[in-house]
Amino acid sequence: MLEKDSLKLLRDALERLETGFASLPANGVRVPGAERIADVLAATAERLHDNYPYFHPMYAGQMLKPPHPVARLAYALAQWINPNNHALDGGRASSQMEKEAVAQLAKMFGWDVHLGHLCAGGTMANLEALWVAGQLAPRTTILASEQAHYTHQRISGVLKLPFETIACDTQGRMDLAALQTRLQQDHVATVVATLGTTATGSVDPLAEILDLREKFKFRIHVDAAYGGYFVLASNLGSEATRAFDHIGHADSVVIDPHKHGLQPYGCGCVLFRDPALGRFYKHESPYTYFSSNELHLGEISLECSRPGAAAVALWATQELLPLEKHGEFAQGLEASRAAALDLYRRLKNDPRFVIAFEPELDIVVFAPRAGSVGESSGLARKIFEAAASRNLHLALATLPVEFFAANLGSMRNDQPTLTCLRSVLMKPEHQEWLPRIWQALNDATADALAS
Repeated sequence: MLEKDSLKLLRDALERLETGFASLPANGVRVPGAERIADVLAATAERLHDNYPYFHPMYAGQMLKPPHPVARLAYALAQWINPNNHALDGGRASSQMEKEAVAQLAKMFGWDVHLGHLCAGGTMANLEALWVAGQLAPRTTILASEQAHYTHQRISGVLKLPFETIACDTQGRMDLAALQTRLQQDHVATVVATLGTTATGSVDPLAEILDLREKFKFRIHVDAAYGGYFVLASNLGSEATRAFDHIGHADSVVIDPHKHGLQPYGCGCVLFRDPALGRFYKHESPYTYFSSNELHLGEISLECSRPGAAAVALWATQELLPLEKHGEFAQGLEASRAAALDLYRRLKNDPRFVIAFEPELDIVVFAPRAGSVGESSGLARKIFEAAASRNLHLALATLPVEFFAANLGSMRNDQPTLTCLRSVLMKPEHQEWLPRIWQALNDATADALAS
């Protein structure tokens, strides 16, 4: 089940790496505790049994996707040097690889000129984007939808920036009328548009938000940590396609290669359309940045030490699977989207379930039909547990009942939220595994209903 064949390629790559340092005198490598490594690794493997099978297609719960073998190998290869991409002194080759890999991400959004770098993940990337927004307009409000990731409110608190949420429509997207009403009240610094919400994968109407920017003069930050790569997919609905087609008009974008980009955690990326924003990062250091007159990545990043191995892994993956429409990488995204549509159609045609709305990306939310919303929430938990006993791992989410209102039928609406089942079908293999996933869900539901 765990891919292991690629490991033999690592020794060959290590030997090739070693030839680059052949002029060095032998250093008589001594590994402390070498005789006990096998025992410790065996114990480590045993401890790691206490995990859900995140790598397997029957895991369809949270946003977890195994790295591509080339990413694992490239990351491991770099660890023999362990570069630090803060300054060129600590990561010459890996810093250049980061610049090239980030440039490919920016080009995916239509930016040939940009400012950007890798970071620990979406939280740090969003923090940098909102920090820049605060530098441009201190003490001015940040807006995001009620379904935006909670990190935006938390980050705004850290940055001492006012933060407000905007209501969502019944599709989990930012409500344009509510946004316009708020914009009419007083000046807003930044509107966060989420292209792929964490709970439902909903895509905010970016094109229309851009139209409002022309009138109200605010910055637009796109949180595409989860959904950003779907700009390459050719099988999205018309509204999601329209939003992704306009992503290059935003002021800043965040994307997480450690989600759909096939990378190990943590690998996020923040991008700015205007390179001149690098002035906010300017600082002096008495002990770095002197080995080269070229740009050191620490000069355009809030983080200092950052793993060069993450950049090496991303560079290698994008060399193998270029970020291009209709390419092999894009086909994997399209397979995930197709799997979500397949599951959605099966659920829609099964009277035992209540669906919310057609998925815009590859996340499906649904609930068991019951006498009331409260009863449905309890039954969802039973199905969750029954499915896990059959090695089908889903997730639970608590969402506004309005997302399901059009399909509740005779169910009593006795509470404002519904605890539903959530499936993230982000592995390309999910498309071919969908019949087996459906069978396990069918059996788990039958058991839960019978009990």
